[in-house]
Amino acid sequence: MAKLISTLFISADGVAEIDPDWHFPYFDENMGRAVSEDYESADVLLIGRETYDSFAGAWPDRESGGGEDAPFAKQLGDMRKVVVSRRSPEFTWRNSERLDGELVPAVTALKQTAGVRAILIPGSLSVVRQLLAAGLVDELRLLVHPVAARKGRRLFDEGDRPYHLKVTSTEAFPTGVLRVIYAPGEAPGQAGYDDAKDKLG
Repeated sequence: MAKLISTLFISADGVAEIDPDWHFPYFDENMGRAVSEDYESADVLLIGRETYDSFAGAWPDRESGGGEDAPFAKQLGDMRKVVVSRRSPEFTWRNSERLDGELVPAVTALKQTAGVRAILIPGSLSVVRQLLAAGLVDELRLLVHPVAARKGRRLFDEGDRPYHLKVTSTEAFPTGVLRVIYAPGEAPGQAGYDDAKDKLG
């Protein structure tokens, strides 16, 4: 079964709706490498409609423009792109298709597709939230910026139960950005203050 990976730029206070003013000043070659590694690990991009429109409005022109980012733009263009949309859009970017059916069963089927090793979700916060709730996300790859954004949509919404995670990898960049990779984890055992107080001092 394919691994489903969410990759997000995120602020220290959990905002995953990026603002260029706090995001781009921290983008260096280390972050570029991390982003490239994420995309190189995947066979399929799974993206929400807003993210798709943003990507499709920029990357094809960057590919044809032949600038420094043209090779990455070509890589994106060559990838299979599965778009979560309630409407049936007319796709102008090659290798793009609409996710067929309801989100959770359709993504479950996509994960079981022969030959698909990894599915990457860049951004697409509402999609990630729904798939987290359904237990379908295998990795959260977060690039945590050393800034409290204080406004914008956060990764984790209100809910009745916590998501327990385990850290599988960390890396600190000179800019202060932390690359943290999480996988689903088991809940720790029951404990209270009486259990913790013996560990103080």
